[in-house]
Amino acid sequence: MDNPKTLFDKVWDSHIVGELSSGEKVLYIDRHLVHEVTSPQAFEGLRSQNRKVRRPDLTLGVADHNIPTTERSLGIDSIKDSIARLQVETLEKNLKENKINYIPLTSTNQGIVHIIGPELGFTLPGTTIVCGDSHTSTHGAFGALAFGIGTSEVEHVLATQTLLQKKPKNMKIEINGKMGRNITSKDIILKVISKIGTSAGTGHVIEFMGSAIQNMTIEERMTICNMSIEAGAKAGMISPDIKTFKYLNGKKLSPKNEKWENALEEWKNLHTDKNACFEKSFFFNISTLKPMVTWGTSPEDGIGINEVIPSPLNAENEEIEKSMERSLKYMGLTPGTKMQDVPINKVFIGSCTNGRIEDLRAASSVIKGKKVAKNIHAIVVPGSGVVKKLAEEEGIQDIFLEAGFEWRDPGCSMCLGMNPDQLEDGERCASTSNRNFEGRQGRGGRTHLVSPKTAAASAIAGAFVDVSEGW
Repeated sequence: MDNPKTLFDKVWDSHIVGELSSGEKVLYIDRHLVHEVTSPQAFEGLRSQNRKVRRPDLTLGVADHNIPTTERSLGIDSIKDSIARLQVETLEKNLKENKINYIPLTSTNQGIVHIIGPELGFTLPGTTIVCGDSHTSTHGAFGALAFGIGTSEVEHVLATQTLLQKKPKNMKIEINGKMGRNITSKDIILKVISKIGTSAGTGHVIEFMGSAIQNMTIEERMTICNMSIEAGAKAGMISPDIKTFKYLNGKKLSPKNEKWENALEEWKNLHTDKNACFEKSFFFNISTLKPMVTWGTSPEDGIGINEVIPSPLNAENEEIEKSMERSLKYMGLTPGTKMQDVPINKVFIGSCTNGRIEDLRAASSVIKGKKVAKNIHAIVVPGSGVVKKLAEEEGIQDIFLEAGFEWRDPGCSMCLGMNPDQLEDGERCASTSNRNFEGRQGRGGRTHLVSPKTAAASAIAGAFVDVSEGW
């Protein structure tokens, strides 16, 4: 092949519709997702300039960040916070005025934006997808180029269905090996980030490949791509395959009949060509991987669950040493402490990282017939109404309730401190979400990122536990 291309190159090149003298490309955007937090100013900008939404049919809106996860049957009346209520009301008004499809709070299809997109078939291989949310990278699991944008860019997409972009570089992360007992894709991506750091992907789009990726389900791949942003990347991508096509076939918004057959023929070409160039490459074998947990205030602060908290004295340089000292102080931890000796107060299972049906099945499988420890407050938040309904039909809800978990309505919930589900100052949480920054789950809250299985087992044990042994 004269000009071998990566998966990213192919999607990028097929969406260029113009070029500026600065070298920036005008990139056509196939799909646009909006929510209540980053869209109000964008719509107001359009309104002030008397501009209309160019392609309302290519935009989908849902409220997910600020909404409570209780009393969903009340709809917007379930929102007690005046600011959050105003944001949702404004979203509903803006979408109605511009004839954009909106999924209301009472709909079964309501949920976290990055979960409902794939559920509905709004997410498709080879497309460009944007949203005013960094974890838009989730959709890259389908071979889409998906990334987060700022509010001014939200306005630009609404007005033009395009974006001005400088092309990122290509980066490869190849992961091989077979996952061990109760090891999940969340453990894998936490391991990867702990090794390459949170800045390795800066200025790059990551393509994940290798036997471990090929063997993953689509939902497992979504977890991987979801957290590619935590490695600093613009986006994460995985080449679509037969699993991808089976997942999307029959979805509400997926192509139908002849259009489906034509789409399949195009999608089969969405793979990296032999000898295509990557500016960066990393290789991992996960055959001996243990469950992972973060100890600090960055996603790169990950260690095996059977390891001890590291010491700043062993840091590579003074800057890292000071950062570690700050993290340890905030987290209330002492170097040399066994991770399994760290007590926790709360457990959160949910988020766009791990709120899908497979995540809930996995978590429930390790707690069936057991009880949540007395010192633990544990909640489960399905990622969408579809996930919630399916979990209830399968009896997963009953397993959680009998164990002592709270069963909530869909939403971002405790992933971030923007709704009623927050940690109190000093509380420590085993969380299946994606970020563990200072105050991420509430002012003074201490977040430890783990897999759904580790979170569930830790709720039973009352402390971090190695779910690969004896569960």
